[in-house]
Amino acid sequence: MAVAAVTVAELQVGVRMAKGRRREKRERFVAAILDAVSVEPYDLAVAEAHAELLAHVRQKGTPRGAHDLIIAATARARERRVISSDRAGFADLPGVALAGSGQL
Repeated sequence: MAVAAVTVAELQVGVRMAKGRRREKRERFVAAILDAVSVEPYDLAVAEAHAELLAHVRQKGTPRGAHDLIIAATARARERRVISSDRAGFADLPGVALAGSGQL
């Protein structure tokens, strides 16, 4: 299991937006995640997959969130499956495999 580098940014935004004990709790949660999983970088292979996916959704008229496309591109470039509760954000993207329910 791994996370895309952009996922780290999303998690860290959650930490920075919280205050007090909630922030401390989120900091510990994110630190535990980052200790447990590897982080996949945004490199040339991911950039190429990202460009293909971005062109695909623009041509189809089915826009997706910028971070979702980077996550999908990372999974595609690394031949991994995407695990997300937002399955619609990743559906119908060529070369992007979604993990089935209960597959972690």
